[in-house]
Amino acid sequence: MGFADSLWSDPVDYLRAHQPEDPVLFLSPAALQAQARRFLSGFPGLVTYAVKANPDETILANLAAAGITGFDVASPEEIALVRRLIPGAALHYNNPVRARAEIALAVAQDVASYSVDAQSELDKLIALVPPRRASGTQTEIAVRFKLPVPGAAYDFGAKFGADEGLAATLLDRVAQAGFAPALTFHPGTQCQDPAAWEAYIRAARRIAGPIRLSRLNTGGGFPSRRHHADAPPLEAIFATIARTTAEVFGPDAPALVCEPGRAMVADAMALAAQVKALRDDGPVFLNDGIYGAFAELPSIGTPDRLCALSPEGLPRTGPARPRVVFGPTCDSLDRLPGEPALPEDLAEGDYLLVQGMGAYSAAIATRFNGFGAARHHLVLDLGA
Repeated sequence: MGFADSLWSDPVDYLRAHQPEDPVLFLSPAALQAQARRFLSGFPGLVTYAVKANPDETILANLAAAGITGFDVASPEEIALVRRLIPGAALHYNNPVRARAEIALAVAQDVASYSVDAQSELDKLIALVPPRRASGTQTEIAVRFKLPVPGAAYDFGAKFGADEGLAATLLDRVAQAGFAPALTFHPGTQCQDPAAWEAYIRAARRIAGPIRLSRLNTGGGFPSRRHHADAPPLEAIFATIARTTAEVFGPDAPALVCEPGRAMVADAMALAAQVKALRDDGPVFLNDGIYGAFAELPSIGTPDRLCALSPEGLPRTGPARPRVVFGPTCDSLDRLPGEPALPEDLAEGDYLLVQGMGAYSAAIATRFNGFGAARHHLVLDLGA
């Protein structure tokens, strides 16, 4: 990935001028920095960015320019990337499963915080990570816990997180070993309900018991806007986090941290996919699909924030009807979920401009069947 240096006014301006035959991802640095400032001004603590959502260098540089100083990293490659681009950043290694060699590399790169959810993984950290960093500050170990709380598009607790009893045991071991004791959780992808954060914070108080937490990581899971009818309640979530933390912890309230990925970057990008063919019975074939920038859609559904444009950049205005939409590969699974409503006057060579495509698009796209080579361009405005 890598964005061209040229700056276009909006996606339509570029499509009209070039009529590209490859998919195109458009990034608005202004929209990205505005979202970063929304988190920085609204969240009652440290805001870090989950690099996995989109590790593009232009993304990271713009977030740093907007004031993001911490990054949630999940691998040695992400650690090296952030260290190279933003040398002074705080690194939180929140993938709770690591090989010993990965831990050693993280120590060498002065990682500030590690998450853990199992006794065996904590054994590794205690053996390999110094309780104090080179600066003299305590190294933080955050115990990750899970609850059966609904409200997310899919549940991270199926893979990560200790139950409350084990979390309390792990937290006690962390404190006894001389590390800064912390707790962390993730309410699940696209969580729209502020009550999920309240339930987790109340559980954190129970788990902590007599131990004074250095910090409470309220996770990712913050929603992006995927549908026209959505208005992700970020401010309501921030207010719930602040109110509940003050209520249950009182004067011993830990410092707060969050790690948005999707909610930080999704709405800063749009995707233009071209219509390759229209079948007589209605199905639409695009030049991108679930092995490309739409890779996450089978898990999270197709957004309705899209419009159809002619090659000249004019909106198609015919009556909308549900259409089956396939990607370009020879795999019959390469189909967008559901049947998006598309205009009847859609034609071969048209473009679908899909908003909210900044997260988990380029990051997990493949080149299966030789497709998926999206272009990348900067725009002043996404034309949403």
